[in-house]
Amino acid sequence: MTTIALLGTGLLGHAIGQRLLEQGQTLKVWNRTPARISALIRAGATPIERLSEISKGCDAVITVLKDGPVTSDVVQTLGDLKGRCLIPMGTMGITQSRTLATLMKSLGGTYLEAPVLGSRPEALSGSLLVMAGGEPEVFSRHQDLLGLLSAQPVLVGPVGSGAATKLALNQLIASMTHAFSISLRLVQQAEVPVETFMNILRPSALYAPTYDKKLKRMMERHYGDPNFSTALLRKDLALFLQEAIHAGLNPEGLRGLSTLLAQDKARDLDDLDYCSLHELTAQDES
Repeated sequence: MTTIALLGTGLLGHAIGQRLLEQGQTLKVWNRTPARISALIRAGATPIERLSEISKGCDAVITVLKDGPVTSDVVQTLGDLKGRCLIPMGTMGITQSRTLATLMKSLGGTYLEAPVLGSRPEALSGSLLVMAGGEPEVFSRHQDLLGLLSAQPVLVGPVGSGAATKLALNQLIASMTHAFSISLRLVQQAEVPVETFMNILRPSALYAPTYDKKLKRMMERHYGDPNFSTALLRKDLALFLQEAIHAGLNPEGLRGLSTLLAQDKARDLDDLDYCSLHELTAQDES
């Protein structure tokens, strides 16, 4: 039986913790807001009282934190990590992940980035898509652990490759959601019944299941109970733009979408489901 330290118990982190407990793992948990670990403690997890003592009796440290800088700040408070493996599962930049890997090496530990596609429902069912980046032997050592959360965790390459893959996928979430939203707006303005539009779209090569997944929310303007918030989507798109520029690419077409998403703060959309960006594509009445 593996003993795991889980740092960060937001929407995704809590679900990961619940899944690991259900799979018989010994779990230690920490969150900056202590109230957020209470449900996991009731389910059998042990609270981490001092981050500096986290390595005692712990095989791996999974982090599901806001971003790379937050993860780095927390890791630097963990004390002795010799022989331990850090497995960040949140989204972060490529350079941020590589810097964390260097930090772990200096602390005598190992590193395996393992960002995921999917959210609470997939974590609870063990069907997350895990895209790992790191050394093959480190991946092999922790593959069974990742297999509790994913039917087929994939090692995509060295450190940084998992982070890049995750950012690329989240960029698609932003772009596809925006494209679908503004297309809906146009056909409705032209008095095309939405279901007529969808009946043409569904059998075409242009269709993606996420369109139907978000259609009802958009039509009913129901964005509560999110699995992935607008604020996190905005953060990840900004990270993608940063990495694309660093790679010498031309992401000019995405700048407008990034600017659009920046308006969500003034519209109180930050904590809602990311498809609330549909509110931002409505006709400008100013």
